[in-house]
Amino acid sequence: MRKDNWTLVTEFILLGFPIGQKVECLLFVIFLLLYLLTVGGNMVIITLVKKNRQLHTPMYFFLANFSIMEIWYVSSTVPKMLQNFLVSLKSISVPGCIAQCYFFFVMGGIENYLLAVMAYDRYVAICNPLRYTTIMSQRLCGFLATGSWVVSFLSSLLPIIYLSTLIFCGPNEINHFFCDVSPLLKLSCTDTSLIKNYFFSLVPIVIFSCFIFTLVSYSNIISTILKIPSTSGRKKAFSTCGSHLIVVVIYYGTVMFMYVRPTSRDSFYLDKVVSLFYAVLTPLLNPFIYTLRNNEVKGALRKALNNAVIFKRNVVVS
Repeated sequence: MRKDNWTLVTEFILLGFPIGQKVECLLFVIFLLLYLLTVGGNMVIITLVKKNRQLHTPMYFFLANFSIMEIWYVSSTVPKMLQNFLVSLKSISVPGCIAQCYFFFVMGGIENYLLAVMAYDRYVAICNPLRYTTIMSQRLCGFLATGSWVVSFLSSLLPIIYLSTLIFCGPNEINHFFCDVSPLLKLSCTDTSLIKNYFFSLVPIVIFSCFIFTLVSYSNIISTILKIPSTSGRKKAFSTCGSHLIVVVIYYGTVMFMYVRPTSRDSFYLDKVVSLFYAVLTPLLNPFIYTLRNNEVKGALRKALNNAVIFKRNVVVS
């Protein structure tokens, strides 16, 4: 195509889910409630960890970081999706699309790193309990948490900078409910081979390296737990990592499905459904998993609720 015949695209149309207006209004209410529950649930965990001294341990420090990431993660896609449920023209500017793409994958990278770091924390706690406080020092925990954020922000910066230099001049419809890399690259009029090679090499490397590290950590954890002679001891040891293990299985089960399954003609439609699960539903499930399956978090929550009730009664009496 001749460059002087190009019509530059200034905005994209997010096709989302092709359904009727009444159904979209219903979905708006449903996903708004899910979004509020997700943000609220993760805020509860952050507040409990900050306010309760019994939760000032490495495990809950990483959990608070994980909850902060989940709030950012779900906020990178859901608000725009909610807006599109209420409007007929589901548009997004090119810079806005690239920014959404950047933050979505930054949060995804941080999630992988934090899951691996939390697995290492549980490995040290169960396999080296006598050295736990020495190894998992405040300095190391801060370094691991900060490193997870910084590495993800920086490693995602180069492909996004390159993505921002691409020219879009043809169709402007993205067959997704948010700006994903794959459908975005298909709309570019310029050569995208470099960014494809970089991006689709970086993502599997991050995912599979973190997954293998987590898998090795839990292999050692399970091996150590099985060597504990008493049943109560095994249950107590497993309870300290059970919630994290469930989150790991849900997250990597979904992500692996995205990469392992064969591509097909209807892959974009399936991608949207799977993306909806790990971009919206998984961040909702995580705070409930950690709250309902963790006795220390449940105890801190009960204590906070009791204090709130007592405070309210004192205010009423006074």
